[in-house]
Amino acid sequence: MSLRRKTFFRKKHQPYIEEVNLTENQKKLPSSLNETIDTIRSMLGNSSDLVIRNLQIGTKNKVDVAIAYTEGLVESSSLQDMIDSLLHKLDVDDLKAVSSKENTSLINTLKHKAITVGSIEEIDNIPSLLTNILSGQAALLVNNLTKAITVNIPGQEKRSIEEPQSATLIKGPRDGFTETLSINTSLLRKRIRSSDLWMESKEIGKITKTKVVVAYINGLANDGVIKEVHDRLNRIDIDAILESGYIEELIQDEAKTPFPTIFSTERPDAVAGKLLEGRVAILVDGSPFVLVVPSLIVEFFQASEDYYQRADIATLLRMLRFLCFFIALIAPSLYIAVLTFHQEMLPTTLLVGIAAQREGVPFPAFLEALLMELAFEILREAGVRMPRAVGQAMSIVGALVLGQAAVQAGLVSPAMVIVVSLTAIANFCFPAINLATTVRMLRFGMMSLAAVFGLIGIMFGIILMCIHLCTLRSFGVPYTSTVAPFNLDDQKDVMFRVPWWGMFSRPRLISQKNTVRENNKQNNKPKSHK
Repeated sequence: MSLRRKTFFRKKHQPYIEEVNLTENQKKLPSSLNETIDTIRSMLGNSSDLVIRNLQIGTKNKVDVAIAYTEGLVESSSLQDMIDSLLHKLDVDDLKAVSSKENTSLINTLKHKAITVGSIEEIDNIPSLLTNILSGQAALLVNNLTKAITVNIPGQEKRSIEEPQSATLIKGPRDGFTETLSINTSLLRKRIRSSDLWMESKEIGKITKTKVVVAYINGLANDGVIKEVHDRLNRIDIDAILESGYIEELIQDEAKTPFPTIFSTERPDAVAGKLLEGRVAILVDGSPFVLVVPSLIVEFFQASEDYYQRADIATLLRMLRFLCFFIALIAPSLYIAVLTFHQEMLPTTLLVGIAAQREGVPFPAFLEALLMELAFEILREAGVRMPRAVGQAMSIVGALVLGQAAVQAGLVSPAMVIVVSLTAIANFCFPAINLATTVRMLRFGMMSLAAVFGLIGIMFGIILMCIHLCTLRSFGVPYTSTVAPFNLDDQKDVMFRVPWWGMFSRPRLISQKNTVRENNKQNNKPKSHK
């Protein structure tokens, strides 16, 4: 598979905040407990949410220790259990005086007898210690030791698992990803209980140090795609990653395109299904949207519900979405072209009716459609931004009142209100909201072509769009795969969906290592009983 890219990353800029430059000696953890505490406080600017609790463990041979953590990021009950273990359950009287030769002995005693909660890690440098403390871990510091122990006991507030708001289903699972990375990975593990599901973690962002996980199924995902994903992520040089949209824009193949070349979703079942096809998922801490690569244009017409319904019903719904795509894209353009250049295409009765409606309209068809489209876009945006309790009602009532008032005032014709309303409704039929946004952008360009060149302009715009789609790639895979280049075997899940007993192979351009989904499709095919 070719992994060419037309454009790569933007030029790396120097961050506007310079990192603190530490010498090698300053990076090492001091042996003095007080010096370590002073270093942590000074490097965090004496932040008020930094908590450092000094303790003494042991009865005869007292050992000074301290627990450092960020308030609100650790789980209080687990932290209290750890403190209780240090104060009451740890027996250090048998240990000799702490010296450099006995660091290992004391560390092992603390790890095996005192710390009974969370995963633990040994840290011997200041930068890693600060990163762990700010990531929701508690650090155990011991006097005269040049190592610290960090305990992972995260306890920040988490949003409960709810149904995704951007991809609702009638039939199918109701759980969705949240902003917590550990919950998102567990939702994938819940669906794919295989040791071949590998998850590789890394940190991106000089300031935020956002955790990013790359998930794929070993043996299904293409090695070249996995390597390309890691290479593009490693090349990101930015201060902050606050949402998966940052990653999407930085790693996409082509920036100068309105079409989304990376699939994003809130649904764990959709991501699990794509992982089983050999794709790679990118999970970002703090974002409920998971990125999936490589992606094809046909995927944005497919809903998770297509695979939970019968094949014939899913096929009908999928064809309806393709029809809605063309309605949302060219319906206003066709109206403008026919009324401006091709009136002879309409039946006489219909043409007379439309002409009577437009008798008092002062604007040409293009300006009339442009005003109505802009009004509906404003209503749509206002409905999204307003509080949920009144947003939906405002958008519906506003559209009805605005349309009726515009017709009565003679600014637009009733036929134009019908066309624009049908276009807006068809735009909501896409499972992927980013494709709906793309269609909204292209619609204005098609309207302009129709106003200048008529039907020839519409055909020219469609041809340009098809040529542009054929030039796009998503991580080395042609964006219009299964259609251009055409693959007969992969047509079973494009315009229509065959029954599950016919889905015996994975997409060939996606998974090249193991394309067999069912060993013998005849065994799975239902047998008729007479």
